[in-house]
Amino acid sequence: MSTDWERLGPVLLESIGQTLWMVLATMILGGLLGLVLGILLYTTRKGGILANPVVFVVLNVLVNIIRPIPFIIFITAIGPLTISVVGTTLGTAAATFALIVAATFGISRIVEQNLVSVDPGVIEAARAMGAGPMRIIVTVLVPEALGPLILGYTFVFVAVIDMTAVAGAVGGGGLGNFAIAYGYQRFDWAVTAVAVVIMIVLVQLAQFIGNRLSRAVLRR
Repeated sequence: MSTDWERLGPVLLESIGQTLWMVLATMILGGLLGLVLGILLYTTRKGGILANPVVFVVLNVLVNIIRPIPFIIFITAIGPLTISVVGTTLGTAAATFALIVAATFGISRIVEQNLVSVDPGVIEAARAMGAGPMRIIVTVLVPEALGPLILGYTFVFVAVIDMTAVAGAVGGGGLGNFAIAYGYQRFDWAVTAVAVVIMIVLVQLAQFIGNRLSRAVLRR
């Protein structure tokens, strides 16, 4: 069976665009929301600069409930919420919404874990000099953990690419949907192979850039 690339070429390009859109939107919005949530998890814990046991317990339980849910189940479970926000559970916009929500909680735990590695003495020194909580977060906490945070976000970037493929299995569009609809379901292994190679290239590029950025930050 020969693959009609003249017909599938435009579909492949559209699928690449959909995957890139889902990944970038998720990393920007989910990345920011996850950063804020992760900082709250760290700062509201016992002994933190914004210690608040109630807030910490609520956020911690929420993250522990949502984060372990497999994405293919999560994307269907939040269907009612997706309809109320996006208006549908099908298509790239609906999949992107689910990706952002899932990534927010996943990233928050990674941010919290990296902030824990910051030397408490640095924070105490900033407090002793009269710095307020917001100033400590912006000028001490996040900069001190920036290198590991970049590696953490790189890990999430790769995971989000995997999640977009899962979204394709339930009508989310992108390379996952392309591989399944035009490759697997039509027994055209060349199509599946091309989709896999493109995703591997995206992952390798993300890992290369993440490693370079992290090394540059750690050497400053």
